[in-house]
Parts: sequence; C-alpha cells; structure tokens
Amino acid sequence: MLSAFFSGSETGLMTLNRYRLRHLASQGHRGARLAQKLLERPDKLIGLILLGNNFVNVMASTLATVIFMRLFGEAGIAVAAGILTLTLLVFGEVAPKTLAALHPERIAWPAAYVYTVLQKVLGPLVWAVGLFANGFLRLFGVKVTANSGHDLSRDELRTILGETGGLISERYREMLTGILDLEEALVEDIMVPRQEMDGIDLEAEWDEILHTISTSPYARLPVYRGALDTIVGTINLRHLLPIAQKGELNLKTFVRSIQEPYYVPEGTSLHTQLMNFQREKKNMGLVVDEYGDILGLVTLEDILEEIVGEFTSQPDDDYPEIQAQDDGSFLIEGQTPLREINKRIGTNLPADTANTLSGLILEHIQCLPEVGMKIEMSGCTVEVTRIARKVVEQARLWPSLEHINELEP
Repeated sequence: MLSAFFSGSETGLMTLNRYRLRHLASQGHRGARLAQKLLERPDKLIGLILLGNNFVNVMASTLATVIFMRLFGEAGIAVAAGILTLTLLVFGEVAPKTLAALHPERIAWPAAYVYTVLQKVLGPLVWAVGLFANGFLRLFGVKVTANSGHDLSRDELRTILGETGGLISERYREMLTGILDLEEALVEDIMVPRQEMDGIDLEAEWDEILHTISTSPYARLPVYRGALDTIVGTINLRHLLPIAQKGELNLKTFVRSIQEPYYVPEGTSLHTQLMNFQREKKNMGLVVDEYGDILGLVTLEDILEEIVGEFTSQPDDDYPEIQAQDDGSFLIEGQTPLREINKRIGTNLPADTANTLSGLILEHIQCLPEVGMKIEMSGCTVEVTRIARKVVEQARLWPSLEHINELEP
C-alpha cells in the first residue's frame, strides 16, 4: 500500500495540468496551492518520493525474504523474489500509476498534504540526497533550478485552441487564433493597394469634390494634390456633417478640416500597428516604403477584421473577388491577398514574398505571363485569364491537380 501511494502520487503530481493547477491555486484551493508549492522544486519532491518509495520497497523485499526462508529454506529466496516482483509490479507500480494518470487530481490533492508534512520531517535527509543528486547532474552540465519551462509558444497555444472542443465555440476560437496571427501578418498583407485607393484631389472642381464626399462609402479618405505622391492629409467625412448642416461647407472650410497624414512603415506587424493606432489615437495610416513612396492604405477596421471577421452586412462567405465555378475551380481577381485566398479556399500559397495572387504569379515565372498560361505551384494550378496594365487582373485557380485531371478527356 505504501509503495502504491508513492508510485501513484508521483505520477499524479507530475501529470497535473499546470494551467489548471495555477487557476485552482489562485482560487484558493488548498490542495492545489500545496501541490504548486511542491512542484516549484521538482528535484526536492522527486527526492522525497523516491526516498520513501525505495525505503518501503527495500523493507518489503527484506521482510519477504526472511518470511519465505523460514517457510521454504534457501529456496524461499527465489520464491520471495518472484512473488514480490509480481506483486510490486502490479499493485505497487502499474495499477496505481495508471489510476493516477487517469485521475491525477484525485491522487495529487491528498498526496500534497502528506508530502508537505514529510518534507518538513525528512527535510535534512531529502536535502542531503538532493545535494548529491544535483552535484552528479552538474557533472554533465545540467543546471537544477526552479521549474519555469511551461511557457507556451504561439503554435502551442494554437494547438490548445484547436483541442478545446465544445469548451469554446468555433467563432471564439477563430477570433483567438486571429489575435495570435497578428504578430505574423504585416500591414502589406491587408492594406488597400495604392492603385485601388480612393481619395480627394484638391485640384479637382469643387462639384467633383462634393460628389466624392457625398457618395464615398468610407468615413475617411486621403487628400492629395494632382497625384497620390503628394498627399496633403486625411479627411474624416463625418466631421464635415455639422459644417454642411450650417451651410458653411466650401473649399476653404474643407481644407481647414484636413488632418495631418499618418504614415506606417512597410514591414510593420499587425500587432504592433494595432498598438500604434491605439497610442496615436488614429484610425487610418498610409503605408510607405523605405523611400517614402505610398504603397497603400491600412485602417484600424482592417486589423480588427483579421480578428472578428468582416464588418460588412454581406455573408461571411460572400467575397466577390473569389468566385467558385462549377468545375471546382475559382476565378480570382489578381489583387486578391494571398492570405484571403488561403483562408477561404484552404490552399497553402506562400505569402512570405508576395502579397497578392498577381504578385505571386509574376514572382514565380519572372516575366509577364500571357493569357491562357497555366502555372503549377504549391499543389495548385493557376491559369491566367486576363491581363491589364502589366499585371494579372484575373486568374483561374484549381486547389489541386486532381481537378485538372478530372477535366481532361
């Protein structure tokens, strides 16, 4: 029974879920607090457990040998060894350790009380055993310190989220995974490319400016003179409503409402930019390269959509840039971000050196493709269907080569 206690409690304490242990300890669970304190120095705990386990096993073998020698003479030594080995193996090791592995908390909490007392009573002996054991480990370069190796990496957290099952809804799991992905994604991955940016040209006619203000679906727009290279600032269209209601909206009041532009360096992670938006009290930034050229536009909403999904009223699967076809392929606009394609189709297109499907195709073939050209990459087949302005405007993508084989006679 003593051997079963030491063996089972060792497995129970060592297989405790460390994060549940911390939670219960913070909630004031007495057994969890004692177990957590014992596990802070696993070398001392293991020394105490093995000291007790080896002592009772040696005592059991000694007593069994004496008893069986009196019963069977010298032949009793072999009988004692066989019976004791089987007994200790089944009842002192396998059974209690299996039980503790299946129900670690049921074993660990009571054991924590016992070991707390034993640690005080046998403290000097455990210290001496630990001193010799730790000294032996140091000969091999092993440093024995407090256990601090339970910090989770981002990938491990993602794995844990995937295994939560019904504890967390699928929607919440997607949001938490989106937060983890913010550190890996860059502003270039989600920005509106320069060629797709809307804005207000101060050199345009006032009627044209008013038309842009009244019909724009966006709350904020960049303001420039002649071309996007000469950004003047940004305008919050909502700030113009009180001015318009007073009948004072004109070019002069419009210019006074323009705010200083906020620039975002390319290569900034979404996590960092989210913090920057919060610190600077900004909602929109212009992404620039190392030469100061405008690459695109990123907003706070774009980053938040990476976490919670689209804010629009359209269904989540309604993404006009990606159109599913009857033959299993997808018609995709060339400027569609690769991350969006991977997310919605389940492909694994590399997004480390190119941000859009057009950029990936050009990078893959190192030249401007022709309409009808088929390219195989990352397990997918891509056919160029439309080219304009020296970029791929549209392409057809088959997620795997099997789709192509099914079409061939």
